[in-house]
Amino acid sequence: MTITKEEFIANLNRDLADEFGAAVQYVQHAAMMTGPEYDAIGKELIIHSNEEMMHAVSLSNMICDLGGVPTVDVSERHVSAESREMLEQDLRGEEAAIAGYKERIAQAESLGEYGVRRLLEDILMQEEEHRRDIMSSLGR
Repeated sequence: MTITKEEFIANLNRDLADEFGAAVQYVQHAAMMTGPEYDAIGKELIIHSNEEMMHAVSLSNMICDLGGVPTVDVSERHVSAESREMLEQDLRGEEAAIAGYKERIAQAESLGEYGVRRLLEDILMQEEEHRRDIMSSLGR
């Protein structure tokens, strides 16, 4: 895998915009979900939102340490009036994040950025936990 440091920073900035967007989407979904079957996951989504913001802090620091400037952009978010569809949207977001972080980890490795790789692995583990939480609420 050949990637430049500048391309890697650009990819991290896209991840950062996604983390900002995920935090916003989780807050909106937690507030909008209705029905007793969603009480527990609604509370969990607020925890996910806070964790996504911590991912954003970590990514921002990585970007600065690599000589870049962290973005303030927020990626596109998805909304629905249906509680189950909100969870499906959140699940798709987590699956995209997991795939992206696996790619980013390989990129960090190829650049010899082992500390960055380790930080990205920590984020990946939390994203996988988020996916499990949502899948459980969806009965999968």
